[in-house]
Amino acid sequence: MKQCWRWFGPDDPIVLADLHQIGVQGIVTSLHHIPPGEPWDEPSIADRQALLAAAGYSWDVVESLPVSEAIKTQSADMAEHLQAYKSSLRALSARGIKVVCYNFMPILDWTRTALRAPQPHGGTAMLFDLTDFAVFDIHILKRPGASEDYSSAVQQVATDRFLGMPDRSRAQLKHNVTAGLPGANDQWSVQDVRALLQTYAHIDRDRLRANLIDFLSEVAPVAEEQGQRLCCHPDDPPFSLLGLPRIMSSTDDYGAVLDAVDLSANGATLCTGSLGVSPEFDGLDFVRRHGDRIHFVHLRNTRRIAGSDSQKPDFFEAPHLEGDTDMVSTIRELMNEQRRRKSQGRGDWQIPMRPDHGQELLSDLGGHSTPGYPLIGRMRGLAELRGIMAAFS
Repeated sequence: MKQCWRWFGPDDPIVLADLHQIGVQGIVTSLHHIPPGEPWDEPSIADRQALLAAAGYSWDVVESLPVSEAIKTQSADMAEHLQAYKSSLRALSARGIKVVCYNFMPILDWTRTALRAPQPHGGTAMLFDLTDFAVFDIHILKRPGASEDYSSAVQQVATDRFLGMPDRSRAQLKHNVTAGLPGANDQWSVQDVRALLQTYAHIDRDRLRANLIDFLSEVAPVAEEQGQRLCCHPDDPPFSLLGLPRIMSSTDDYGAVLDAVDLSANGATLCTGSLGVSPEFDGLDFVRRHGDRIHFVHLRNTRRIAGSDSQKPDFFEAPHLEGDTDMVSTIRELMNEQRRRKSQGRGDWQIPMRPDHGQELLSDLGGHSTPGYPLIGRMRGLAELRGIMAAFS
């Protein structure tokens, strides 16, 4: 697999040229300054490519070309935003960029309640705690009907925890939950989230999946014509939050969407960390079932916390080889998939991957690294993953 690295653009604290020292082969990035629903133009794409080229890199994967809320909910600006999305795909293709990652998560991107939870070894990791999320949902966001989504025991503990929280801790929790993805195009306030939730009042899981299929029916043929590969990222975490539907949370979910728009351009981003939060996830099975449509891979690991809700477990970002996902068997099957593609003469036989997330270690500590995207933690992860890939090459 091609060993890539996510870089958030000129404001990223990590210096591009330094990445050659750790063996990075390609870059995953996005034009975060362009709002969802607006088209990407060739000059802007070329400017980013020139910046990467000056550091000795190509732009291998777009992550992400964001899908606007208007498209997800099929609201007033949908038609205009669909045309913008198609225009962006054509502009990217004209500049030779063929792999485009996106997600279809309602409102929030990945969700954590702590961005720097202390670990026994002295580093920190991102963490999701359902009780803390209930504090946010019930007492900070004050979502109507929120209490119904939690057991009476969780509600009571959440109330006690909220009452005992100083204002700074409440503000930090609010920030952590709404932070989403660093560098993301959408930045929501609590007021924004309340308003956006209303747009999903009549959208259930079946309707949201139908909206995704409608979106892909429009854009995947354009990508197919351009020789591009779209790859949907899974829900993170893979269960409902804020009463919102989740539709890309399992191997079966991917099967339904890939079958509904049966084009090679319609593919998957396999994120072993997001899907691996579910006790039912089997990375080996995912690759065997959907391997020919995996266009991009995020290799990271999470560990469920014992004693938490089995349907909505607490979890933290574990070291890449120490979580609940069997990384060795998953990578072995991905390497087998590459060999199959190469034997078939596929031009896209080499799958781009990146070490996703990472614990804050050593010089990353102190709050100056981007949460979830530290240098040392990802460097450790890439080295470990590279060793497994070498063993099966």
